[in-house]
Amino acid sequence: MIIVTFPDDSVREFAKGITGLQLAESISSRLAQEVLAITVNDQIWDLTRPIETDAAIKLHKWDDEEAKHAFWHSSAHLMAEALKELYPDIKFGIGPAIENGFYYDVDPGEVSIKESDLAVIEAKMMELAARKEAIVRSDISKADALKHFSEIGEVYKTEMIEDLADGTITLYSQGNFSDLCRGPHLPDTGNIKAIKVLSVAGAYWRGDEKRKMLTRLYGITFPKKKMLDEYLALIEEAKKRDHRKIGKELELFMFSEIVGKGLPMWLPRGTALRLRLEDFLKKIQRRFDYQQVMTPHIGNKQLYVTSGHYAKYGKDSFQPIHTPEEGEEYLLKPMNCPHHCEIYKFKPRSYKDLPIRFAEFGTVYRYEQSGELHGLTRVRSFTQDDAHIFCRPDQVKDEFLKVMDIIFIIFNALDFKNFEAQISLRDPNNNEKYIGSDENWDKAEKSIIDACAEKGLKAKVETGEAAFYGPKLDFIVRDAIGRKWQLGTIQVDYNLPERFELDYTGEDNQKHRPVMIHRAPFGSMERFVAVLIEHTSGKFPLWLTPDQVVVLPISEKFNDYAFRIAKEMNAMDIRVQVDDRNEKIGRKIRDNELKRIPYMLIVGEKEVENEEVAVRRQGEGDKGSMKVAEFAKLITDEVNAMVNQYN
Repeated sequence: MIIVTFPDDSVREFAKGITGLQLAESISSRLAQEVLAITVNDQIWDLTRPIETDAAIKLHKWDDEEAKHAFWHSSAHLMAEALKELYPDIKFGIGPAIENGFYYDVDPGEVSIKESDLAVIEAKMMELAARKEAIVRSDISKADALKHFSEIGEVYKTEMIEDLADGTITLYSQGNFSDLCRGPHLPDTGNIKAIKVLSVAGAYWRGDEKRKMLTRLYGITFPKKKMLDEYLALIEEAKKRDHRKIGKELELFMFSEIVGKGLPMWLPRGTALRLRLEDFLKKIQRRFDYQQVMTPHIGNKQLYVTSGHYAKYGKDSFQPIHTPEEGEEYLLKPMNCPHHCEIYKFKPRSYKDLPIRFAEFGTVYRYEQSGELHGLTRVRSFTQDDAHIFCRPDQVKDEFLKVMDIIFIIFNALDFKNFEAQISLRDPNNNEKYIGSDENWDKAEKSIIDACAEKGLKAKVETGEAAFYGPKLDFIVRDAIGRKWQLGTIQVDYNLPERFELDYTGEDNQKHRPVMIHRAPFGSMERFVAVLIEHTSGKFPLWLTPDQVVVLPISEKFNDYAFRIAKEMNAMDIRVQVDDRNEKIGRKIRDNELKRIPYMLIVGEKEVENEEVAVRRQGEGDKGSMKVAEFAKLITDEVNAMVNQYN
């Protein structure tokens, strides 16, 4: 017999070898129908895998991430099985579950898989799912795995197996298809009721631009058709909110092939929006005693060797810049923190000086692969709202709490009210990924955990997700249509102060190491603006929007009045433009609704006579007529109410 501990800490005895599916059945037949995966002693397992020892377990239904992972991982195998039937000579790369659905990278050989083929693949997947094929796990030796996959010509699988350790390899089989995989998977394909093959794209094998370009097929599946219908409706809404589309319509930013891929350029309206965001954060930072600094866009290669960034990120950076002086190399800066360490070293520091908080909107550069570039969310040049706090060990928690306060202010101001937090810790079984001593890592991790506990913030803990120099706290927001975006981040770092030999004179007149806190509430200005565009669908808060008001003269004879009141309001720091096109007023209203300008002021003969404007509010329609001064006060009060709330 074995002892099984359930999530409510209740304990029951079962026969050795019982499966997760049998455990669910022992509770209720309905649970057995709904459960999709099981956690056994902190590892996700198949429901059909026998449990041989005492275990703490949790059964996962659809709403759990663990269940979705097993469901979509199994669906990736279902897609591969369908592809093998449709394209017998196809070769397989990897096919993981992702946040929404799954993909499979394949090499179809001489055949080209196109968008027009997706419906056929989908139909074949539905046919196979209806067979309710059992998905069977089996252990296999490395030698046998190499023999099996090399005999059937699976060159990509063979390459992957060569990197694996013997004794850790498993196969999953369904129907006539077997795949190299760690799992977990569903018991059979019968739970997969709704399928959509979403798109086809290209992807380099193992993300290496020097390797072969494979075909990547994306898909998503659900246990109910209604869920798929709701998801597809969400996708359509997401297309409408695409920041690339709205950014072009509102003339916020652009890209140029001549300038270079992944190098965004901010147009006047986008620049105005971005600068207002920067000014907003600068005002908050002044309240928290930050000092603004500026650093170069390049640095000597040795700077990043010292920091450890070159060893960790060198391959993802632009290649070194060679100067006329022999042996001298510079890099486009991949991070701001090494520069800030050098600023700290500019002069001796005392314990009385700490904490010191350096802030910079610093532009950094990473050589992202061209296939990974995506609008403003994945670029090669981006500006971080970076700050680095140098403090004594006894100040770490308090400083960490203050940074959390700043992030909460920003989220509230921009209506990101639905968010979750994630604490990322090191992988204790893979010290090669990190720099620094175990003692420093323990202290850093404890500081973050204690700060979250003091704030009452329930944070998910992810082992192995820390930065190479320290643990971190990430904030993941849900936008208006429920999608998750990682935005603000805070990291505690005992290691860079060691590498740069930073110190301060303590109260005991001895030298001590400061602790460094890395902090970026927006993350990067590019990514944050992209998320903000999609969250608001381009309808920005009144204080932030590039154009607050547009004046619409009914005919050209009222243009002079329109420009006069626009000039008056611009002088009051209200952002106003005039639409003096020779178009009918209905067309002007429709066009400016699409520009998402919050207020439209219509002026004609009556308005000129009474020194008034007819007011329309975006999405609310006609708000009646009022004096120009009255409207100016209304909009100014609305902006000030928001701004003063956070200043």
